[in-house]
Amino acid sequence: MDIARISTQISQMNLLYQVSVAVLKMAMDGVTAQSENVVEAMEETIKALEQSVHPHLGQNVDVIV
Repeated sequence: MDIARISTQISQMNLLYQVSVAVLKMAMDGVTAQSENVVEAMEETIKALEQSVHPHLGQNVDVIV
């Protein structure tokens, strides 16, 4: 058995694992950012649709003293 060769292979496998985890984290962060943008866009769209259906709501306030 060649201990140095086995040690090198284990180190390479460990590095490959760490790189894979780092890439996966980057991908997850990207997906999270994209999903947040989609949610914000949907909220803005909903507000715009509500205004187009009921444009008079929220323009007047009745105050009784």
